[in-house]
Amino acid sequence: MQFCDECGSMMKSMGSKMVCANDDCQGTTDKDEEVAAEFVSTEEQSGDEVIETSEDANFEGKPTADDVTCEECGHGKAWYTIKQTGAADEPPTRFFKCQECGHRWREYS
Repeated sequence: MQFCDECGSMMKSMGSKMVCANDDCQGTTDKDEEVAAEFVSTEEQSGDEVIETSEDANFEGKPTADDVTCEECGHGKAWYTIKQTGAADEPPTRFFKCQECGHRWREYS
């Protein structure tokens, strides 16, 4: 990550230049090719990084919890995802989907 010498904001890559992300600053600098080789830029997240908790989310293939019981059918296995729904100093929320009946629920730690 590179920071602007003028205002301290993060800089973003634009062609052969690094441009300040702060619209009021407009600082630029040439890319340091030696340093740039250490950076990895991505345009978007891969599907594996996205946490899906919507009603139609596909939980199949996600981690499996054996320590839960479905409230609907009593089955003891569910897929789950974890998402930080509160402040950073609060524990994350686990979202479950029963492997038997498809019932969904959440658990706050």
